[in-house]
Amino acid sequence: MGIRIKILSGFLVLTIMLLAAGAWSIYELTHIGTSVQKMLDDNYESINAAKMMLEALEREDSAVLLLLSGKWEEGRTIIGAGDASFQKGFDAAKKNITIPGELSYVDRIESKYIAYKNLWTKPIVDTRHQGDIDWYFKELHSAFLETKIPIEELMTLNGQTMYDTASSLKNRAHRAVMPGTVAILSALIFTIVFNYFINYYIVTPIVNLTKGVRTFLQTEQPLDVRIETNDELRDLLGSIEQLLVHSRAYEKTK
Repeated sequence: MGIRIKILSGFLVLTIMLLAAGAWSIYELTHIGTSVQKMLDDNYESINAAKMMLEALEREDSAVLLLLSGKWEEGRTIIGAGDASFQKGFDAAKKNITIPGELSYVDRIESKYIAYKNLWTKPIVDTRHQGDIDWYFKELHSAFLETKIPIEELMTLNGQTMYDTASSLKNRAHRAVMPGTVAILSALIFTIVFNYFINYYIVTPIVNLTKGVRTFLQTEQPLDVRIETNDELRDLLGSIEQLLVHSRAYEKTK
C-alpha cells in the first residue's frame, strides 16, 4: 500500500468517525425536539381544555344562583353559554387522550357533568326551588364541586406529565451529547495512534535515510538503512543505493 493511500485512509477513517457522530447527534437532537414538542403540545391542550371546563362550570354555577333569585332570562342565557363552552372543552379533552389513565378522568367528568346538568335543566324559576338556598347547597353546589374534582385531577395529571417531560430532557440531552463525546475521544485516540504509525513507518525511515546518506558522504561507509514497508520509501531507498553505487564507481574512474 502506497504512502498516499495510507495517509488518505487514516484521514478517511477519522472523517467517517466524525460524520457518524455528527449525524447521530443531529438525529437524537431532532428526535428529542419533535417528540418533546408533541408531548408538551398535547399536555398544554388538555390543560387548556380543563381550564375551559372549569370556567364554564363557574359561569353555570353563577347562572344557577340567578335562576334561584328569579332572573330566568339572564340565568338561562348565561347557563346556555356556559354549557356550550363546557362541551367545547370536554370535546377537546376527549379527542386529546395521550396519557395512560387519562380516559378514566374524562369518563368521570362526563358522568359527573351529566348528573349536574340534570339538576339545572329542570325549571327552577317559579317552582318550589326558587330561593331555596338549602336545596342549592345540598344538591346543585355539591354536584358542582363533584364535577370540578375530576377536571382538576385531569389538569394536575397533565401538569405533572409536562414536568416529568421537562425533567427527562436532561437525560435525553445527555444521550444526544454522548455520541459527540465518544467521537471526540475516539478521534483523539485515533489521531495519537495514527501519528505514531506515521512517525514509525514514514518520518523515522526518512530521518534514518537522510542520516545514512550524510554518513556515506562523510565517511563513504555503506548505506545501512532498513525500510520495513513495501512502498515508495523502499523504492526511494533502492534508488538512493543505486545512485550511491554509481557515484562510487564514477569516483573510482577518475
